[in-house]
Amino acid sequence: MVSDNASCCLDMKGDLASLTLQDGSSSLQGRSFGANLSASGEVVFNTGMVGYPEALTDPSYRGQILVLTYPLIGNYGVPDESVTDELGLPLYFESKDIHITGLIVSSYSWEHSHWTAQRSLGDWLTKNGVPGIYGVDTRALTKKLREYGSILGRIDVSPKDVPQSIPSDFFSDPNKRNLVAEVSIKQVTIYGQGNGTKIVAYDCGIKFNIIRYLVQTHKVEVAVVPFDYDLEANPNNLEWEGLFISNGPGDPTMCPQTIKSIKYALALDPPKPIFGICLGNQLLALAAGAKTYKLKYGNRGMNQPCIDLRTGRCYITPQNHGFAVDSKSLPSMWKPLFINANDSSNEGIIHTNKPFFSVQFHPEASGGPFDTAFLFTKFVGHVEKIPQPIVLQNENGYIRKTYKKVLVVGSGGLSIGQAGEFDYSGSQCIKALKEEGIEVILINPNIATVQTSQEKASYSQGADKVYFLPIKPDIVMDIIEKEKPDGIIVSMGGQTALNIGVQLWNSGKLQGAGVEVLGTQIPVIEATEDREIFSEKLKEINETIALSYSATTIEEAVTNANKIGYPVLVRAAFALGGLGSGFADNDQELKELAAKAFSCSSQILIDQDLRGWKELEYEVVRDCNDNCITVCNMENFDPLGIHTGDSIVVAPSQTLSNREYFMLRTTALKVVRHLGVVGECNIQYALHPESERYCIIEVNARLSRSSALASKATGYPLAYVATKLSLGKDLPSIRNSVTKTTTACFEPSLDYCVLKMPRWDLKKFQRVSNKLGSSMLSVGEVMAIGRTFEEVMQKACRMVNPALDGLEGRDSNLLPCEKITPLEEQMRKPTDTRLFAVQAALEDGWTVDKVHSVTKIDKWFLSKLKNIAEMRNTCKKSSLSELFKVNGHERMRSLKLAGFSDKQIGRYLGKHGFHGESQIRAIRKDLGVIPCVKQIDTLAAEFPAHTNYLYMTYAGDCSDVKETPQKCVSRKPLNKSASSVEFEKRVRVMSEQISEEKLKSFKERGVMVLGCGAYCIGSSVEFDWCAVSAVRQLRRDGIKSVIVNYNPETVSTDYDESDRLYFEELSLERTLDIYEKEGVGGIIVSVGGQIPNNIAGPLADSGAHILGTSARDIERAEDRRQFSDLLDKMGIDQPAWSVLTSKKEATEFADDVGFPVLVRPSFVLSGAAMRVASNESELKNFLDLAADVAADKPVVVTKFILGAKEIEFDAVANNGEILNYAIGEHLENAGVHSGDATVILPAQKLYVNTIRHVKKYASAIAKSLNITGPFNIQFMAKGNQVQVIECNLRASRTFPFVSKTLKHNFISLATRAMCKLPAKPYRISLLDIDYVCVKAPMFSFTRLRGADPSLGVEMSSTGEVACFGEDAYEAFLQALLAANFKLPTKNRTILISIASKEFRVEFASGACILKKLGYKLYGTPGTAEFYNEAHNLGIISLSKPLHEEDEGNDFGPSALKEIRDGKIDLLINISEGTTHSAEITSGYIMRRAAVDFDVSLVTNIKCADYLAECLNRGHDKFKSKHIGEFYKLPTIGWQE
Repeated sequence: MVSDNASCCLDMKGDLASLTLQDGSSSLQGRSFGANLSASGEVVFNTGMVGYPEALTDPSYRGQILVLTYPLIGNYGVPDESVTDELGLPLYFESKDIHITGLIVSSYSWEHSHWTAQRSLGDWLTKNGVPGIYGVDTRALTKKLREYGSILGRIDVSPKDVPQSIPSDFFSDPNKRNLVAEVSIKQVTIYGQGNGTKIVAYDCGIKFNIIRYLVQTHKVEVAVVPFDYDLEANPNNLEWEGLFISNGPGDPTMCPQTIKSIKYALALDPPKPIFGICLGNQLLALAAGAKTYKLKYGNRGMNQPCIDLRTGRCYITPQNHGFAVDSKSLPSMWKPLFINANDSSNEGIIHTNKPFFSVQFHPEASGGPFDTAFLFTKFVGHVEKIPQPIVLQNENGYIRKTYKKVLVVGSGGLSIGQAGEFDYSGSQCIKALKEEGIEVILINPNIATVQTSQEKASYSQGADKVYFLPIKPDIVMDIIEKEKPDGIIVSMGGQTALNIGVQLWNSGKLQGAGVEVLGTQIPVIEATEDREIFSEKLKEINETIALSYSATTIEEAVTNANKIGYPVLVRAAFALGGLGSGFADNDQELKELAAKAFSCSSQILIDQDLRGWKELEYEVVRDCNDNCITVCNMENFDPLGIHTGDSIVVAPSQTLSNREYFMLRTTALKVVRHLGVVGECNIQYALHPESERYCIIEVNARLSRSSALASKATGYPLAYVATKLSLGKDLPSIRNSVTKTTTACFEPSLDYCVLKMPRWDLKKFQRVSNKLGSSMLSVGEVMAIGRTFEEVMQKACRMVNPALDGLEGRDSNLLPCEKITPLEEQMRKPTDTRLFAVQAALEDGWTVDKVHSVTKIDKWFLSKLKNIAEMRNTCKKSSLSELFKVNGHERMRSLKLAGFSDKQIGRYLGKHGFHGESQIRAIRKDLGVIPCVKQIDTLAAEFPAHTNYLYMTYAGDCSDVKETPQKCVSRKPLNKSASSVEFEKRVRVMSEQISEEKLKSFKERGVMVLGCGAYCIGSSVEFDWCAVSAVRQLRRDGIKSVIVNYNPETVSTDYDESDRLYFEELSLERTLDIYEKEGVGGIIVSVGGQIPNNIAGPLADSGAHILGTSARDIERAEDRRQFSDLLDKMGIDQPAWSVLTSKKEATEFADDVGFPVLVRPSFVLSGAAMRVASNESELKNFLDLAADVAADKPVVVTKFILGAKEIEFDAVANNGEILNYAIGEHLENAGVHSGDATVILPAQKLYVNTIRHVKKYASAIAKSLNITGPFNIQFMAKGNQVQVIECNLRASRTFPFVSKTLKHNFISLATRAMCKLPAKPYRISLLDIDYVCVKAPMFSFTRLRGADPSLGVEMSSTGEVACFGEDAYEAFLQALLAANFKLPTKNRTILISIASKEFRVEFASGACILKKLGYKLYGTPGTAEFYNEAHNLGIISLSKPLHEEDEGNDFGPSALKEIRDGKIDLLINISEGTTHSAEITSGYIMRRAAVDFDVSLVTNIKCADYLAECLNRGHDKFKSKHIGEFYKLPTIGWQE
């Protein structure tokens, strides 16, 4: 690790420097990091993301000031110039000199890290006398160059004022010089002497890699001659059989001597082959008689798409030139060979019957891709008189099948490893199919998703038919037989859909039904999923995977592990998210892991342990014509050993050199082509951190979690494009959906950095280890965008946990006790809190090297974290008056560039809370430090893009979009009380009638919708559905929509959904920034879950206009004490309650009302820290936990009612009047969190009097809180007593369930009400609906090792599914199956273990039914004895396991052994109702074993009863119906 200097961390390093442009605009200010001198030249830009050593030594840049559009430069330093190849040429450079006159970058990395690095970029520039400036808005500069063309510029370090009258010599125009003469060799040099074939190469600025290609790869002798070497006179008597014309700088017309020699060569008879590159293309054209012209700003980068006019194939090419050939001027017998796919400019020429050709790009790359290196083979083949193959177009372009109907298989309920990314992918897929006029059939039981909505708007067409059914092979075939589709897409639904496709293909059923698998074919998928086949495939192309063996038995696994050597990685084949995987250090650990892995797969994989290597990933797209591109490359922050879903991921890679980047890219294309993937896939690598050794980890031949991330990171819609390709289209024919003018056959250039951070909810589960490994544990993720690494890291921390102010160590309050787990140990083992342990160490003064030695995290990443730590420490040692007294603007900007929030800065300086944040915000704005808005346009500003995909950053001087600024003024003046101001505001809002003129202005200004943030337990895809529904309604009503969200898995972050998308934080600071920039008419906070709701108050206090229910009323509902007071005043019944003021008072309250009691924090989601306490000890522990979660918000203790039924009331109100409502009932009794409950709609078993009370109470609450918009109230009923549990003044997780069941979108109605548009209630009569929908939870206990799979008041489920039926039992069983429940059909064996007599009595009828149906029943001793004595069921008794290794005794096996041996199909374990520790221990062991060994599990008595009745009614057999068929059932009273 090397650091250039160590000046004050808040003051920018380097001398002041400026860039002055000839156009007369203001000088651009920055800081110097190179030579301390002035320089002048032509300012040009390069869009490459790697390869600065190669670019700076490219002679084609002679005389130019180079602007690098990628903002993070210097990361991997500069290699050793003395390292040479076999030819004596510098290995890592393209010439022996730096040819640019100056370098302009956005952010310079003073610290670098790479195994090849010898010095920093700044030192290298200084040594070579080249100035460099950082701190410039390179995106704005690139846009200027794009608009005005290349401009002359001048760099000055420690500049004096630019004179008003600029002298003639102030700017130097390199185009007036013969640049080729400056860079060309002075005497002939022979390389590869003695090789048979002899070629003369004109050095007009030849790159060393060209010489390497010709000599080392093609074994020719190359005589490199000066540009003015007279070939006809041939003074050196060179023997030559072919002529090569190199790249070079400047105007080709300034090389008359070269042109003269080329003309001579062209006239030879017989002809000798000629090949030119870049400048050589232009020189050949001029020699042939054509013309050239100067491009506006040239093509300089690594991602120019060029179409081979012989084949139609499109290649990604590196280029660096400012002139081009005029194709129209080509003489007869000459034709264009390549054209640019974006602007159709000439990219190559060819003679029609002689071996003369040239191209405008660099086939040899360096830097850049090697896709066209075959042109060297063609040239050398001509020289060696080897017949060249006839190149023809692929017939696939003309044989395109048409499809009328396609079945799309979804992913089902969200689970760890398979989450919302597949809603986004599926939605994109459906959109692409509908654009082609194809009828779309969708099977997906996830009712919360956007893709299961049947929208008909032109911008968001949904599927034509949606089947809410379990995704099982027989059901999919049932739909196929019914719908008779032409094709099926199984690549958009995760592993669930993929496995269905494989099973149906291998059974021959798809072929028999004449259904074509679209996109990548099943044999290809199997080749990537089966480790042995995959390994053999890679061997065919000389690529390798990590040492790996497959096994089908535990014995075979042990043998193979010993072949490799411990430690090894154990993985289940055909599994998603590393399910069933882990690391084993010995035979015993291997056997334990293998046993669990075999429960979810028939084959397991034993892999070499590569922990500590870098992990990298490339997203690859290939079409049927073999066009192949990489869309995004990503690098894991953590070294290999952590599942990529649990790792922080950065895009693009930050620590790879050009050689490494393109080495892996070349391999990716080779592998994907060899496998035959059509569509999108990703390839994962392990790269040795100190060499170029690598191996392939895996290829996912489908859309993956990374695909959604890559799509959002780059703006390239992978799922959409992959769908088009699966229909037979090719990449060049598809348009770039951001620019609308360029082709989709390109590789995005990023001028920003993206960081993905996982979200875990492991603390919700007892006994679950927080150690991270090969099996994915995260439930969601966030994506931060910025122009410095520090910025995106701190953004991501706030996004993933709104309680955090940024990246901090101990201040995060997330670290375990260091007395129990020392800091070094916390860093050594990857956990969900390791990042914060690392930060704590750096804050304590640990060196980067020391932290690296413990964690193996790359030193470059650690150096950036060190910067954050040092800046934090500086702030904490200072005061507000001192910190910004001197150089205030620069210091504040430095903090903001490093991602520090206003709240964070305020806390460091002793200014806490909302008022402290507001004070820092005001100071920051007074200092002129304002964020700017930047676009994500896929091409780093090289082409115009009217994109609405935006982010905010302080690393810029101006915004990319037109702003409509408005000033937020606090609405709490000092001379008025808060309540009087709030009252006046409410009166204004209620009385305001929108006139036509006001409405027009409101529509133009638009509405800001705050999204849901990271998916977590309690806030998932259902809130994304709500946000998307709101945005779509705004668009239908002609209102400009601005959405803010940072979750890459969502549909709301698809830029097609809104008028403007801000991929940004949902913090108070950033929301106000956007509100002020956009000048919107108001903010909707009620459709994104708890995160937006929680900032409603501070937003309103800051002067923002909250649409719908007022912020004050939201607080009255969210604050447990205020809401309970309100209910008491209204005379509405609720459980007895008390606000926590002390543990003593809470204990006295519990003693008074009697245990159990419920502890409830305020302003939380999914019952966070909510617990039922059965005794005083539990109560005290739970109060501590709740106080931590609730921060300064009240914690309420209420009486917990046993045996009550819970009721969901979802509604939309307008000015306190309810417009529409839905009443659903929980199948489980109260005590199970509503998110984990089975919900039945319409309610089936509620008393009329209960419904009347529910409606009466809801109406009164709506009036009292003056609700406008969506809201949810949860009630419980026992007998005819109805009590209110809570009220959420926002959309709830059941809104999509309610809306799709009732065929009316509640959020659309709520949106109109909030925007003060006419909101007409839907005609809904719940009593007249002739079908039932049941929503069931989806759990991920299989991944959460050690978690107790039982349910309580804190939510555990990660997703949900819903199915329809003609009665509740039919819908319930389908929903259960859709949640991956397996019916007990394998052995027809059921184990029953019910702890309490009360529940045993309740399940007696169910047990009798199961016996009658012929199931073999087992029971734990008490349960078996009870049913055998009372009902004579003949249940076989199994002993309860006393510990996790208990296999039984002399009297028979234990229940645990039978479960592990696969002899039990279903476990019914009802443990509630007892507090005996032995009961809990035995029950836990059995439940956990059921999960680990893939045995179906029921833990609730109501669900067990329902299941038995479903089986009794024969509902395990049913006909497939889509939702439209249920809507059409005969009914009266509610259909419009």
